[in-house]
Amino acid sequence: MDLDFNKNEDNMKQALSQLRNRFQKIVIGGGLKSIEKQHEKNKKTARERIAYLVDDNTSFYEIGAFAGYEMYEEYGGCPAAGTVAGIGYVSGRQCIILANDQTVKAGAWFPITGKKNLRMQEIAMENHLPVIYIVDSAGVFLPLQDEIFPDKEHFGRIFRNNARMSAMGISQLSVVMGPCVAGGAYLPIMSDETIMTEGNGSIFLAGPYLVKAAIGETTDVESLGGAVTHTSISGIADYKFNSEEECLDLVKKIMSGLGHMQTAGFDRIESRAPLKIPEEIYGLIPSDSTRPYDMLEIINRLVDEPGIQQFKEEYGKTIICGYARIDGWAVGIVANQRTMVKTKKGEVQLGGVIYNDSADKSARFIMNCNQKKIPLVFLQDVTGFMVGTRSEQSGIIKDGAKMVNAVANSVVPKFTIIVGNSYGAGNYAMCGKAYDPRLILAWPTAKIAVMGGDQAAKTLLQIQVASLQSKGQIIEPAEEKKLLDEIRNRYEKQTSPYYAAARLWVDGIIDPLESRKYISEGIKAANQNPVIAEFKTGVFQV
Repeated sequence: MDLDFNKNEDNMKQALSQLRNRFQKIVIGGGLKSIEKQHEKNKKTARERIAYLVDDNTSFYEIGAFAGYEMYEEYGGCPAAGTVAGIGYVSGRQCIILANDQTVKAGAWFPITGKKNLRMQEIAMENHLPVIYIVDSAGVFLPLQDEIFPDKEHFGRIFRNNARMSAMGISQLSVVMGPCVAGGAYLPIMSDETIMTEGNGSIFLAGPYLVKAAIGETTDVESLGGAVTHTSISGIADYKFNSEEECLDLVKKIMSGLGHMQTAGFDRIESRAPLKIPEEIYGLIPSDSTRPYDMLEIINRLVDEPGIQQFKEEYGKTIICGYARIDGWAVGIVANQRTMVKTKKGEVQLGGVIYNDSADKSARFIMNCNQKKIPLVFLQDVTGFMVGTRSEQSGIIKDGAKMVNAVANSVVPKFTIIVGNSYGAGNYAMCGKAYDPRLILAWPTAKIAVMGGDQAAKTLLQIQVASLQSKGQIIEPAEEKKLLDEIRNRYEKQTSPYYAAARLWVDGIIDPLESRKYISEGIKAANQNPVIAEFKTGVFQV
């Protein structure tokens, strides 16, 4: 192995170590004292409940673990958005699991909590996956109520989705193991079945204090909305048990009896290991995101042996398109090539840049995959579309629009992994979050922004310096450098995968070696929805 390989490998392992350390802090939610308080009430934590619920010897694919990361610090933070969520198996059935983390502000809903829950419901609806809600929440976080209550993508959308999913035939189960207050009380009642724990579970529109203030009535939690009240008097809940384990055991029993639906029919054969050693990816991704590398070498460590069958291999070389298999599933790969390539005319094209020919090739390939009902996997390391007089006169906007049109109208499941750079319109064309990938994941090396840090910092510096000079202020070189460094540092923080994951621009940050598992699991989920719309494209320039 050469020196660059070892340097890259060390950089990736250091980034993965940082990822694991940060995740371990997220795992403890609101802290060890809050966890102890849960246990004192004979209550498990959200993660303990999920661990008890999911089948032994299966993986739980967590989504949104870094949601809320370094956000709301003035309120003490909101680890994992106060909700643990992901795809798991219960009684052999693949499903979505959502569990409020009561250790984080009593399970209160922050704006990012609502966004995360809506994302999980979106995944459930796209893939027709059953949903299990484990409810233990004090309701909306009141200091931020204006950011979560009234808008289309706010708290109320969750109950709208409950109704829509029910109409779609998607099973929903709610297990109420703690408070379920105010508007949140609708969630379990809009589920197919509701299970409550005696003593801890409660459901009501207004708690005892609010009832006293509103109508002068004195009451208590159990009389107002406890498990006995709702299973014996109101009839709102369906089952009650003394322990959380008994509640979760019933969930397992109910899940075991769900009927099986037709599949979408995506092709799968026996899985084969990649042609080349996957662990070598660590040494192939440059520690400097401006350095070139051969994306084909990455692909051949992600896909099953014998590797990728390239489409139009000699044309549009800055994007690799081709057919392959991942864990046995047939996939179409669309990946940015990061090496400099030569055209047949002898012209050199920059790696990571989308040119006219590569955009044209990609659009055609995406259409082919839709024709063949083959899921698409996008591997992003893109700095954008080629600019300049020659590109503009050659119609780069037209060809780029053609590619965006194909991606936007694609009806087969799409999965996106951000390997490195994800800049500007390249993010869109390569199926960024706005283009509805079933899952979008980032490696620790990912950077997401309108443009690169140096370009952005210099542009912003020019604007600030010009503004100051217009006011008659003189900027010394040392002061200008200091200002440039401040802008660059701020901008670089915003391009980080953690910044993106905190805001759910990506579903998670993963070890590159987990990519095959997540894509395979995503296609398995997508296969649960037998309905695939007819592929149509809109009007575009030819």
